[in-house]
Amino acid sequence: MRLRTILAWATTLVWAAFIFELSTATFSSSFTAWLLGQLLRLMHLEVTPAVFATLHHLIRKLAHLTEYMIFSLLLYHCFEGTRPHEWRTRLAFWAILAAALYSLTDEYHQSLVRERTASLIDCGIDTAGAALGMLVLYGHERVFHAKNNRTPASSESMAEMKKGAAGL
Repeated sequence: MRLRTILAWATTLVWAAFIFELSTATFSSSFTAWLLGQLLRLMHLEVTPAVFATLHHLIRKLAHLTEYMIFSLLLYHCFEGTRPHEWRTRLAFWAILAAALYSLTDEYHQSLVRERTASLIDCGIDTAGAALGMLVLYGHERVFHAKNNRTPASSESMAEMKKGAAGL
């Protein structure tokens, strides 16, 4: 269990460092615009400047959502402790809160980078991504436990169901 906890925290810290790196000048809007342009050219697609700007904006916001969705999942697993694979609402709340607070520090970091801009809207998108991560985890836990708690129907209960159906 101790090794699992160490690995969970190490993975989470690496992901936090990855998020930090994405907030540097290297991944500025001009770089991602160039990258999108290269991708569109590679696929032999031409779009109007307005469509390009919309695509670029959506991709950048989707990146925020995705990176914080993953971050909240990693945080949740760090907080699980001795009861892994068991849904706990309180841990989900703490994972979302920790991700939201990290998002604020990330946006502050971006305010110090000349090629980047800080945005509270991005913090909201990041927090929504964290909440989405917890929603996905909750849904997965509900489905997983529903499958595991199903017991095959006994022959007696099957006979009762057939009688009930025949009587209709």
